[in-house]
Amino acid sequence: MTKTQISEYYQDKAIRPTYFTIETDSFKLFCAIAGADTLPPLLVIHGAPGAWYGSRNLMEDTAILQHFQIIAVDRPGYDKSTFHNKRKAVTGIAVQSTIIYEALRLNRSRQKGIIMGSSYGGPIAALIAIQHPESFYHVVMLAPALDPNNEKFWWFHKYIKHGPVKWLLPRFIRHATDEKFAHVKELKQLLPLWSMLSTPVTVVQGDSDNIVPTANLLFATKLLKGKPARFISLHGAGHLVRWQRPELVSNILLNPPPSAASDEIIVK
Repeated sequence: MTKTQISEYYQDKAIRPTYFTIETDSFKLFCAIAGADTLPPLLVIHGAPGAWYGSRNLMEDTAILQHFQIIAVDRPGYDKSTFHNKRKAVTGIAVQSTIIYEALRLNRSRQKGIIMGSSYGGPIAALIAIQHPESFYHVVMLAPALDPNNEKFWWFHKYIKHGPVKWLLPRFIRHATDEKFAHVKELKQLLPLWSMLSTPVTVVQGDSDNIVPTANLLFATKLLKGKPARFISLHGAGHLVRWQRPELVSNILLNPPPSAASDEIIVK
């Protein structure tokens, strides 16, 4: 969305986000905020490509805003977030997690909250929870790309990555491609760390997802075996779970996280 499109979208909205940029010598992290900063945080991480406004419907949910301060970020390299003063792709999951965690500076509640990541943002959310278990009581992953052996590529990706056409495409497409080609290696590096995840997890995926292979949901049951976890397959849903099943996402966020280990996949 362009700046004009965002302005037009919020022109008649009663609830509008406020914007903050967290800036250090190394990065600028752009954040859109909705809700009181004295409520527990709900930190939202988008996929590839993406931006904070992919969660704009969530940020208008009055039921959620009664319970959480929603912090939706632009991941480094996207929209208004930069790394080393450059809007270049940041392909490292560990680097992304370190930067994005700083968004919690904007919350004053001193309470544990929820971290939610979609698609490429899923493993980033998990790593942040691994690194900071004191900050979150629930990890929610929507259509997360977790399995290094099931990273989906299309025929045109090699032309975007290596061909001259790359420089004719929008920056967000180039960055998403750079992340995709690094993602298998990044997910393999993450594999030994999953055993350290102690925060309860909910994983959701549509059974008609044509972006992230549905095998990722089964892979999640293996990654999280023995941990408090819930696995949900959405009948007829595709990749954009937040928009296709917003009532289910809201229900997950407003209710307690799973308290027991399970490898059962619930179909809804």
